[in-house]
Amino acid sequence: MNQSFPPVSAGVAVVDITPPPGLFMCGYAARTEPASGTHDALTARALVVGDTAIVVADVLGFHEETCAAIRRRSGFAEDHVVVIGTHTHGAPLPAPGRGGGDADPAFLKQLEDGCVEAIRRAAEARQPARLLSGNGANPGIGFNRRAEGGPIDPNVPVLRVETLDGAPLCIAFAHGVHPVVLGAGNRLYTGDYPHFARTTVEAAYPGAVALFLPGCMGDVSTGHSAASSISTDTPPDRTYDEAERLGGRLAASVLGAQLTPLQGDVGAQSRPVDLAFERTETDLDGLAAQWDAAAEGADVAWGVLYRHWANWARTTAREPLTPWAGRVTGFNWGGLPLVFLPGEIFSNTALQVRAALAGGPPPFVVSLSDGVPGYIPSAEAYPEGGYEVMEAHRYYGQPAGFARGSAELLAAAAMAISAELAG
Repeated sequence: MNQSFPPVSAGVAVVDITPPPGLFMCGYAARTEPASGTHDALTARALVVGDTAIVVADVLGFHEETCAAIRRRSGFAEDHVVVIGTHTHGAPLPAPGRGGGDADPAFLKQLEDGCVEAIRRAAEARQPARLLSGNGANPGIGFNRRAEGGPIDPNVPVLRVETLDGAPLCIAFAHGVHPVVLGAGNRLYTGDYPHFARTTVEAAYPGAVALFLPGCMGDVSTGHSAASSISTDTPPDRTYDEAERLGGRLAASVLGAQLTPLQGDVGAQSRPVDLAFERTETDLDGLAAQWDAAAEGADVAWGVLYRHWANWARTTAREPLTPWAGRVTGFNWGGLPLVFLPGEIFSNTALQVRAALAGGPPPFVVSLSDGVPGYIPSAEAYPEGGYEVMEAHRYYGQPAGFARGSAELLAAAAMAISAELAG
């Protein structure tokens, strides 16, 4: 390799965070039974490059307080560490007060400790390495679930971390599609389609660790119907075979990407953000009564959902609308921009950031980072309403949805950080 591309130090590690069976998995209000076993191990995977670190775990998404605790314990500067959830719906509740239930304290400790341990091991494993990046072809597994033919982010940014003799240490990649192939009827712990994508990539590069990062997937799924998520049935498009098929298509995109060496320093920056809520439900007593009545005549899955909503209307919905305090972080790895946004972000926000960062290596635009307080739709989605805009905050334990303009505020912060890091 041309020596004009100097090495960095890098290390990677994986820690198993799979709990015993018996915990309730989150992501679907329709679930009424706990996990009965494990299909594939839940993991915390860390990649350290220089004095920066990413840790991504197979959970729905982290509470920002857990993220802060992991950063404090990491041994790195807090603005140089990002904590991310893959958004699998096949893992226990990871965020107290969010996701329709109570988090198990033992699992929360296991999750936090596992992420800290993964960062520690990756830091200890650092060695001189080179970075290469590129972009995979659209694997064709994602569809806008709010509007037929609506926008998606088709990009599959890829980062290869290799030793100085060319042996791969880590293949990191991102794509913006909900990991919800497995529906509410699944009772096995699983990483969903990202698990199969990772195992296929790792089979192609023995000894390397594959790292899936969630792109902006708030309005993108694999094409199943919305109704099938409020059911414990298992339709043909929501099986492990289907998850393996889609994961294989994503892996093929990753493995086919043309990569070029990166050159430059490693940098990081984080900025605090405050996001306002906007109340749309006003007659809370009336709504609670309406949903209580609807639950009486509904099937089991819808009954669970209506009762959850009614309880929300009597409790959480009456809390003050204190702005949510979070952060946006950016890394620059040898000229490669990596942008980390909190919450469930829509594809249009990713496309907006990509357009601003065009001209260099294909950027990573990652959601579900350093806290997941709910969906943060882009501005054009608000007039259309729908679950993500009008309803999801009830499941996330928030008194209201985020105000229009919140996603644009996050994007502006991300673009400003990236510009400063680029110099």
